[in-house]
Amino acid sequence: MRAAISGLAVAFALTLHADAQQPDFSQVQIKTTKIAGNFYTLEGQGGTIGVLSGPDGVLMVDAQFAPLGDKIVAAIKQISDGRIRLLVNTHVHGDHTGGNENIAKQGALIVARENLRARLAKPAPQANGQPGVPAPPLALPIITYDAPVTVHMNGEDVQLVPVPVAHTDGDTMVYFPNANVIMTGDFYRSTGYPNIDRGNGGTMNGMLAGFDAILKLGRADTKIIPGHGAIVDKAAVAAHRDMMIAVRDKVAALVRQNKTQEEVVAAKPTADFDTKVTGATPMTADRFVGQLYQEIKTTR
Repeated sequence: MRAAISGLAVAFALTLHADAQQPDFSQVQIKTTKIAGNFYTLEGQGGTIGVLSGPDGVLMVDAQFAPLGDKIVAAIKQISDGRIRLLVNTHVHGDHTGGNENIAKQGALIVARENLRARLAKPAPQANGQPGVPAPPLALPIITYDAPVTVHMNGEDVQLVPVPVAHTDGDTMVYFPNANVIMTGDFYRSTGYPNIDRGNGGTMNGMLAGFDAILKLGRADTKIIPGHGAIVDKAAVAAHRDMMIAVRDKVAALVRQNKTQEEVVAAKPTADFDTKVTGATPMTADRFVGQLYQEIKTTR
């Protein structure tokens, strides 16, 4: 039974990964970086993991893919021999939640937005039209919320801040005041153009509101740890927000001219930013423009 559940966890994780291409997990190495005090990040394959260690045990943010579970747990044990007590999911995608079951087996409680839990249990259809793969029971959050939550642990007052309908409809950013760090999940990524997952309830306006929320939280020198990409400062987030507004306005102008989605994408409304956005590719640019078009078109 355990083997069957584990196999389902792998399928579930890969199905939900936003840029789904199956990596060779056997070759993935986990990189540990000390950010400040007792706060660390882990990077492997998928979204960046946060680790808060201390006498109260370990609090994790996100869990990457299921096949990396043993490597992730081993990396955490190099930081702390304390029990993993809490796992916070920033959003539903499998490169952040695929490892949930593994971490739950370590005795951790999984904490996330109510919408995230619902989408893990009854996922949206896959891009190929096939039904989504439900998460294993152990992978589901057992504590859910829709209002801000504070976790008092290891000398930190960790703030779980809901970000409504941004990258998805179950996003959370996590603020560690003492470490002076904000983890955003994928509603902000410092590489490539934004990805508004409309199939999982994401919206352009929610994403813009999320950027504004980052800028209002913390201090001027707070480190912003995105779901993917390098750590940045608030100035980079502000520039990203301004880019999104500029591209949105160009797309909206083309929609008002009754252009089709294909015509809008072909007009390259991201052209002014294609050499400025770190990690930008034609694929992420066209995807972003298409997502903006769909939202603007349906809300006119």
